[in-house]
Amino acid sequence: MSKKKAFALRINEDMLKAIEKWASDEFRSTNGQIEWMLMQYLKEHKRQPKQKENDKDKK
Repeated sequence: MSKKKAFALRINEDMLKAIEKWASDEFRSTNGQIEWMLMQYLKEHKRQPKQKENDKDKK
């Protein structure tokens, strides 16, 4: 699995509340929900990150 990098995210309070609710409905953490949402968007637009060779071997 690739390393995760922490960074600050400034987000509108109402948007954060909506994401927190969605995350709760999906049994995810808020951070996990944001990661999932971003990955879905990247996949839809064919922009997802390329897998590294050692990540491919683990599947």
